[in-house]
Amino acid sequence: MFAAISSSANVHTAIRLPDWSGVRGGDAKKDDTTATPSSTTAAGGSTQNLSEDQLKQLESLRKRDREVRAHEAAHQAAAGGLARGGASFSYQRGPDGQQYAIGGEVNIDTSPVSGNPAATLAKAATIARAALAPAEPSGQDRQVAARAGQMAAQALAELTLQHANPSDSGKEKTGLFKTVEAADRDRPTAIDLYA
Repeated sequence: MFAAISSSANVHTAIRLPDWSGVRGGDAKKDDTTATPSSTTAAGGSTQNLSEDQLKQLESLRKRDREVRAHEAAHQAAAGGLARGGASFSYQRGPDGQQYAIGGEVNIDTSPVSGNPAATLAKAATIARAALAPAEPSGQDRQVAARAGQMAAQALAELTLQHANPSDSGKEKTGLFKTVEAADRDRPTAIDLYA
């Protein structure tokens, strides 16, 4: 699940992992901190007073915490300047009293670059790379990448149109378009089948 957040003309998309608040025990909360849990309890004690089930749950939460942080770090690194702030996480309190990340998100600017399809094309490629950066992209990550592909296709169509119609963009035809135009001038406008 990702959230689209609108702020004036800019659209931001959050790429995030599912919230695992259904994991047994503890309560879930959302926070922007990046501190990692320690092996001691909130009171500074150890985990030696925990039952076998609690120790299993604790190991599961620690594993999930590592996965979530690595997943969001991959998004953050690949997004570069498109990332809006750091990763934010949803936490669950473990049986040791510590908070463990069970979900997270990185907000990424997914708006096209107004009036510049070439820049939009480059931005779409960065968005797709950021969405698919983790080792195991989520379904939401894949949806963001698909939308980036659509944005790239639109930008490419606009670029093609600009090159095909230079009068619309004020640019001179180059390359293939210039060659095709010259060939069209040399062709007769009508074909006489009875000659």
